[in-house]
Amino acid sequence: MKSKKMSKILVAMSGGVDSTVTAYKLKNAGHDIEGVYMRLHDDVLAHEENIRKVKKVADYLDIKYHVLDLSDKFNDFVYEPFVNTYKNGLTPNPCVLCNRNIKFGALLDFTKELGMDKLATGHYVQIKDGLITEAIDDSKDQTYFLANVKKENLAFIEFPLGTMHKVDVKKFAATIEVLKEFSTQKESSEICFVPNAYTDILKKHMDIDKPGNVLNTQGEVVGTHKGYMHYTIGKRRGFDVKLAHEPHYVTAINAKTNEITVGLKEDLNIKEFKIKDINMFIDEQDFECSVKIRYRSPKIKCSVHVEGKNARVTLYEDVQGLAAGQMAVFYRKNQVIGGGWIE
Repeated sequence: MKSKKMSKILVAMSGGVDSTVTAYKLKNAGHDIEGVYMRLHDDVLAHEENIRKVKKVADYLDIKYHVLDLSDKFNDFVYEPFVNTYKNGLTPNPCVLCNRNIKFGALLDFTKELGMDKLATGHYVQIKDGLITEAIDDSKDQTYFLANVKKENLAFIEFPLGTMHKVDVKKFAATIEVLKEFSTQKESSEICFVPNAYTDILKKHMDIDKPGNVLNTQGEVVGTHKGYMHYTIGKRRGFDVKLAHEPHYVTAINAKTNEITVGLKEDLNIKEFKIKDINMFIDEQDFECSVKIRYRSPKIKCSVHVEGKNARVTLYEDVQGLAAGQMAVFYRKNQVIGGGWIE
């Protein structure tokens, strides 16, 4: 009987419980592993604490670890687009950009430079039949954020936690003395460089508190707002609408005129939209599938017509809260078959 071939695997280690358990599991499975911590932003204290934890785990597992400074690339491919997208009145998705360009871009390049076979992370994702597949733990599934990763890179990626539930990952860490610290620590923020509100970041680069007009769906001025960058599509608070007897929601944002348009909940309904810069894992041009328009949104059945790097999506039921700048991600059952940026 042939023994299973062991691999040389680089593990992205953040100092959190997920990447820590990932490293432990791969080492215990007999793989030749090394760790890597990425410096992506300028929070020096956070880096010092995270590297302390990474070193603790690396010493325990008796593995080498690297500290890789990708802050310049992160600034160019993630941070600046985040700021500029809001500046243009759109809603950014920095995690999608980071996964494509940094974690499974620049970090994967580093993995190959080291002569490693694969890169492993603590994402709750599986890869089956060459496709990104939902994790067992629905509440932690991160497939939406990986829909823009280059197809050819999937063969070099491992996701050991895709078959585990988060609660079991924490329980597992709690059973190992040196890892107990990781089992009880607070969850990291969804966007690593936004500790509290996204507006705190924007304030560093521009004046976001410029009052402007609120328009109704007929283009009439019906109130005022405190600055367009405070709003995203679907938001229902933080602006004034004269003589309103029902809740109003942001339906459009005009960055050039510093105006927002508001309407009733039904005015958010969308049945068709376009996407650009698509990233497909299948070769079909016309197909039916389900689509998610935000990370936490449900899947909606739709048909898709691909035209080069663009596509038109027709929904089989209305959806609300469609925001330009977000990813539309296509699924067949539990597998990602492609996606693109909502226009």
